[in-house]
Amino acid sequence: MDSTRHLILSLLLAFFIIVLGTTGYVIIEGWEILDAVYMTIITLATVGYGEVHAISRIGKIYTILLIILGTGFYLYILAAVVQFMVEGRIRILLGRRRLDKKINRLRNHYIVCGYGRIGKVLCKKLRLKPIDLVVIEKNPELNRLMDEEGILYLSGDAADESTLLKAGIEHAKGLVAILDTDTENVFLVLTARQLNPDLFIMARANQHESKVKLRAAGATQVESPYEMGAASMAQRILRPTVTSFLDFALADKRKDIRMEEIPVSPSSNLVNVILKDSGIRQKYNLIIIAVKKPDGNMLFNPSFETMIKADDTVIAVGEETNLQKLERILNP
Repeated sequence: MDSTRHLILSLLLAFFIIVLGTTGYVIIEGWEILDAVYMTIITLATVGYGEVHAISRIGKIYTILLIILGTGFYLYILAAVVQFMVEGRIRILLGRRRLDKKINRLRNHYIVCGYGRIGKVLCKKLRLKPIDLVVIEKNPELNRLMDEEGILYLSGDAADESTLLKAGIEHAKGLVAILDTDTENVFLVLTARQLNPDLFIMARANQHESKVKLRAAGATQVESPYEMGAASMAQRILRPTVTSFLDFALADKRKDIRMEEIPVSPSSNLVNVILKDSGIRQKYNLIIIAVKKPDGNMLFNPSFETMIKADDTVIAVGEETNLQKLERILNP
């Protein structure tokens, strides 16, 4: 039995014994409730203060039975309390409540289902940006690691509707399905899509054949880590300079040069302004390498006469501080 439930049950039974002892003294000896409660407590605690009033023969027999019943049971309760405290259940419960409150307040966040090898790296990368995320992991041994990392998490089955609802799937922006097997990921995607039809869902496929099933289940995007890893290795062989540049531009710890994508808000002052008049190159020393249109069309190396439109996504390369300035202009 769970130690928390164990402790609660023990306390309820302790209360029942006190009520039973009090009732017995009231009925047998005819004492007032306060005297009966007092007599019950000092009897169970074996403090030896003596009887409150003169006690009858039946009362003595009742007291003996109460001592035999109560003393052993209160030792049992004491052991339950010590176990509860040693295991730090109070700290865990309070911490769990704080986590639940934070999760309930989240909006437009991402839900990462699975905190294995890929999940750990994914969460580390996502947390470099101001992105709210919740992890669902059924392995309790990983809870301490997520606590140390300061990650919001839920323990349970990610494919269970109640767990996904607790994670705020109805208000989430996206979900990443990276469970151990393709079967689990398919079932998770099906459940998530039913709970939130507009949710962006990215799923991992271990087998190539599973990609079709995951898309049919409702996945927005399906990725295979093995295929991606093999493609990356091939590119490093065929185009080592290109891949070195991308590693350089996308390195998380570099501040001298970064590649970033920035959505264009309709409220931006640069909406309907052509690139040569935007001042992006002159003011921020940034290079615009592509502009993605809302329909998915990608304009590589856009000309200086390309007009910035609302809901475009600008891909720029430059210093981190200048990219942040541009983001404040394009997406205020």
